Amino acid sequence: MKLISWNIDSLNAALTSDSSRAQLSREVLDTIGEYDADVIAIQETKLSAKGPTQKHIDILAERLPDYKITWRSSEEPARKSYAGTMFLYKNNLQPTVTFPKIGAPDTLDEEGRIITLELENCFVTQVYTPNAGSNLDRLEKRQVWDEKYREYLITLDKQKPVIASGDYNVAHQEIDLAHPDRNHFSAGFTDEERAGFTELLNNGFSDTFRHIHGNAEGNYSWWAQRVKTSKINNSGWRIDYFIVSERLANQILSSEMVDSGKRQDHTPIYLEVDL
Repeated sequence: MKLISWNIDSLNAALTSDSSRAQLSREVLDTIGEYDADVIAIQETKLSAKGPTQKHIDILAERLPDYKITWRSSEEPARKSYAGTMFLYKNNLQPTVTFPKIGAPDTLDEEGRIITLELENCFVTQVYTPNAGSNLDRLEKRQVWDEKYREYLITLDKQKPVIASGDYNVAHQEIDLAHPDRNHFSAGFTDEERAGFTELLNNGFSDTFRHIHGNAEGNYSWWAQRVKTSKINNSGWRIDYFIVSERLANQILSSEMVDSGKRQDHTPIYLEVDL
């Protein structure tokens, strides 16, 4: 099975805008298409509660043909056109689709952050993990989220193997970002967030990139847009992951970043696993 995961940072902007960044985003979509993945997970769609328009669906069908689409958007009382996730999966797949709520605090369960596909021999689930905020004002809620999300994955894992992907908004180890020394108290690299991710892995899950590549350095999935040279200088963070049930770890064939060219922000990630 081949899978792609990507935080697109606004599906509407990527598909319908004429900006130079949108053009770069569409080039990334074309690159994704070349992988012929069975499942494509997309985070931060920022769609309205009504989901994709027919125009969005038609453009996706043109660029990524032969896929069915399922989505989940932020809904009241959460912010409008915020967060959101989407799956595209090959027409030959017939998953049971669920939109779980995990008992998260505040409006986190209404922000469209998780979708799960149940296939015959595994679960494929994606997540857009809440950011702790520039002033760490959401850190406590993020810690509760991490606990609830971990419990949810453990529940799935007891039924059948799990393939989980998404933007986890945490650089787990110092080798997962270019400048750990200056980011120790930054959202995504606090002790609390890193400990939460460690606890997830300690409960029967494997970080597929580290399983394949060991302690390789300089491999990132996100470069800040506001710093024009961040990607040129490879001053990035690895905050996007494919995580699998530990019993699938030795069946991983590939876990890589997808080349997104000049486009900054998130790059897609790719997983191939022999099921």
